[in-house]
Order: sequence, then C-alpha cells, then structure tokens
Amino acid sequence: MAILEIQHVSKFFGGLAANSDVSFSMEEGMIMGLIGPNGAGKTTLFNCITGYYPPSKGDVFFKGRRMNGLQPDKVCKLGMVRTWQKVRPLGKLSVVDNVMVGALCRTNSLRVAREIAMEQIEVVHLSHKADFLAGGLPIGERKKLEVARVLATKPDLLLLDEVMGGLNPSESEEIIRLILDIKARGVSQMVIEHDMKTIMRISDRIVVLNSGEKLTEGSPDEVVQNQAVIDAYLGESHA
Repeated sequence: MAILEIQHVSKFFGGLAANSDVSFSMEEGMIMGLIGPNGAGKTTLFNCITGYYPPSKGDVFFKGRRMNGLQPDKVCKLGMVRTWQKVRPLGKLSVVDNVMVGALCRTNSLRVAREIAMEQIEVVHLSHKADFLAGGLPIGERKKLEVARVLATKPDLLLLDEVMGGLNPSESEEIIRLILDIKARGVSQMVIEHDMKTIMRISDRIVVLNSGEKLTEGSPDEVVQNQAVIDAYLGESHA
C-alpha cells in the first residue's frame, strides 16, 4: 500500500520552478532515497509534502488523504514529520525536555510526554545525556536529538533532510544504523542524502531530482547505472 503519493507537484517562486511536475509513490515500510545535485529541489519538495509550502500545482496524498493546504502541525498529528538540515535544539533546555516537545504532539500529560521522550532517547542512544543541556551537545549528538524529537511525535512517515550532513564517518555509521533500526520498527522513511554509498546501502528505492524535475526512479542498482544520473549527479561528484 502506498503511504505517500506525489502527483504532478510543482512549486513556483515568482517565475522560477523549484519543483516541476514531480510524481512518484512510496510504499509503506520502505526507505525512499531522494537525491540530486545542489539546487535540485529536494528540500523544497520536502516542504511541499509536509505543509511548509503549498504546492503551486499538483497533489500530495498521505495514507490516501489529500494534504494540500494543511499546516505542518496538522500534518504532524496525522503522522508525517520531517527533520531539517540545520539542527536547532532548544539549547537552554535539557535533552529530555527537547524531546518532550515532540511528545506533546500526542499527549497533554507531562508525565506521559516524559515517558515517550525517554523511550526515544534510548532508541537514539542518548540516555546517558538525557539531563544535559541540548546546547552543549556535539553535532553528532544534536543530529540524534533531532531524530529523537521527531520520533516522539509517533510518526508513520519520517522525512530526514541530510541527517548525516557534517558528520565524520563514525558518526555517519551510527546514523545509518539508526535509520535501519527505525525501519525495523515499522516507520517508513524518505531520506535526502548526498553520499551515494550511504543512499545505496539504506534505500529500497531512489528518486533522482535534477533542476526541479524528476530525472528517474528505481532500485539503487538501476539508479546508479543510469547514464542520465551519472551525467547529472555522479559525474558532478567525481569531477
């Protein structure tokens, strides 16, 4: 069953098309990779999917429901949530308090919110930092905190925007394991990531954007062997 359907989505800013007639669907339980050169429209598409931007044209369906016009908080409560490239924790609050902010999407009880938060902090292996101020965490742990905070909203679909950006190989490996663990817990994921080795490793399918348009879609093996992808994306990274 398709958990997400993108139908002919375009997003214009003035006369500029950040996304142009993008269509694809995503099955429940899978990891969908979303790749493309800088400026390809990946983050803009995330914003259109999750309610931060209304699509100029086209439709977004989540679990069969048309999402156009819904605000991000409503989208979150329906079970779809995203992270951001630049992590912005509430620096003067503790790690657990940060995650409780996400949990309060599902409950009005601070006690229950704290229980949910501690569960997700354990999932991302930050239990030993639960009472630390979030502002003092190194970047790798801030990324984990960001994931814990969105997991606390109890999503069915999680959109991760360059969650490994700025991390060293060891930190990236921890995030890869976390993404695969989240999949095993039944949460569908769409992942923007520039490192092809990583995206090949974690993705069930991959959509490639270029200049705002969908260039191709397929299995990791199909995508990496596609000459148009090599020219537009892989070739750029190896130039």
